[in-house]
Amino acid sequence: MKGCMVATWKMALEGIQEGMQILNGNGNLHRAIVEAVKRVEDNENFVSVGYGGLPNREGYVELDAAFMDGDTLGAGGVMAVQGIKNPIELACSLSRCSRNCFLAGKGAEEYALSQGVEMQNLLTPNAMRRYESSLKSNLKGDMDAYDGHDTVCVIGRNQSGSIACGVSTSGLFLKHPGRVGDSPIIGSGFYANSIIGSAAATGVGEDIMKGCLAYSIVASMGSGLSVQDACEHALNYHI
Repeated sequence: MKGCMVATWKMALEGIQEGMQILNGNGNLHRAIVEAVKRVEDNENFVSVGYGGLPNREGYVELDAAFMDGDTLGAGGVMAVQGIKNPIELACSLSRCSRNCFLAGKGAEEYALSQGVEMQNLLTPNAMRRYESSLKSNLKGDMDAYDGHDTVCVIGRNQSGSIACGVSTSGLFLKHPGRVGDSPIIGSGFYANSIIGSAAATGVGEDIMKGCLAYSIVASMGSGLSVQDACEHALNYHI
């Protein structure tokens, strides 16, 4: 069995290429996924993930990330965090914990500092200019996802058949501070089971969470459906 990786959007291409080099080298699946996601988190040109992500209504970049090991079903995530350079690193670390594996806000940031995780000002000049321009608009009421709102999702399998997945996002542009979408919610934004398969989601979290879509797709595959049929079944039922 060969190792393989799949990801959302063209922005993940370079990360996938680097991840495959890791898989084909030492075969470290977790590191391959984390490094693939980090390539997107570190690129300020991708305004929906990590450094350069578009800020919330108060002008702060808040990030969500999660990781799941399909062998153990160990999962970890961080949500509504500020200043963590690579939240996927912390999410992967938390996935190995049996307790306190999903952390939010200030508590997650303090834990990151205690673990020596690299911190960084994530607001770039380009993101600030777009934010200031948008302040002229009416910010009251519900807001639709902007064009290009994309979560980076990476799913990988090594030569032994182990499966894992990682996701990372800065969420909706001009979201309410503290808003959390589907990405760091197990079963909604991501799920992995090495016996069956994995799924991860990108889109409007408030809609995805209503159907726990990632778990729904994996469960459908577990009942015998192909990947394509499982996706269609879960989405059609949800709709």
